[in-house]
Amino acid sequence: MNPVATDQRHTTAPEASEGVALPERGATQAEAAERGRHEFAALLGEFRRTAVLVPVDQDGAPLTADFGGVRWFYAFSNEGALARFALARGEGDREWSYQRWLGARLLDAAVPAVGVPCGVALDCADGEDGVVFPPVRGIVPDEVAVDVDEVAVNEGDGR
Repeated sequence: MNPVATDQRHTTAPEASEGVALPERGATQAEAAERGRHEFAALLGEFRRTAVLVPVDQDGAPLTADFGGVRWFYAFSNEGALARFALARGEGDREWSYQRWLGARLLDAAVPAVGVPCGVALDCADGEDGVVFPPVRGIVPDEVAVDVDEVAVNEGDGR
């Protein structure tokens, strides 16, 4: 099936994904953890600045899934990633409507609007190449982060 030439409806085809960098040999656990935090912060910053594909239902509402007590927005870095998701669901033969949203819009506006713990699953059909942005401090606004009370007690501010 060929893509429909509109801004909202597209069909997709799988494409290759990039590999994940592994920690260097000989790095201490603390160094590896620090490097991991730095790499995740860079990835989060890039996600916030990037327009991602958010599949929507027939009413234009973003598709979500509930898992582990958290609602997850589906988001995809490109049409190939969306196609792999469609194929994994056994729905690769239908058209998928989507909107382009900045990652920051998802994390700062859509997540708080849900009213339950909510995060973003990016490229969730891509195994280790997928990323989750959970509803925790530093990723979503503090008022909807599930770990704010725990962090505040640990930091001694008494909230």
